[in-house]
Amino acid sequence: MKCELCEKDAVFNCRICRKPLCEGHIRLQAICTSCVKESPHLDFRIEKVTSDKERYRIRDFVRSYWGEEEQLTFDRKLIVAELPAYVSKVNQEIAGFIAFTELNDAMLIAALGVLPRCQGQGMGKNLTGKVETEARKLHKNRLLVSTSNDDLPALAFYQNLGFRIFEVKPNVIAEKHGKILKGIAGLPVRDELRLQKTLL
Repeated sequence: MKCELCEKDAVFNCRICRKPLCEGHIRLQAICTSCVKESPHLDFRIEKVTSDKERYRIRDFVRSYWGEEEQLTFDRKLIVAELPAYVSKVNQEIAGFIAFTELNDAMLIAALGVLPRCQGQGMGKNLTGKVETEARKLHKNRLLVSTSNDDLPALAFYQNLGFRIFEVKPNVIAEKHGKILKGIAGLPVRDELRLQKTLL
């Protein structure tokens, strides 16, 4: 899905008109609750990834959203499509995914993505909940995730799920790319913000 205003891949939907937008064309602003339109309800189900076809679709998501298959998070370079994952499906089509990996005492969310037209349906929350359930079954103490300093929607999303920022790694993302990129709303992308949710 392409951005309504350019040819880049859309990552978000406008909260008012629902048009698909890339990171460069969204603006952050206050909107009262009566002006936030609810998305039409979608029935979805969440499944653990078991097939190569699902992994190829995750690879497509990652390339579309981040322009590369590798994620740098918590000092680890991870190939997202090779990790354990869950997908969210609408009418047999993958509409979202979450990829994760185990650390010593924690479960690390490597990547989470939901198609713009399917955002606001609780998919991200349910996908994150599946990983949290798995972490608890494995007696992990924490659920970890990181995001870039510009990704205010992700920061709001994770903090609303009980995550807290506990560490900032200055310039990690800028160093990875060899330059400072423009991110959401034109913010410079420099730092990795690390969040955790305590599970005990």
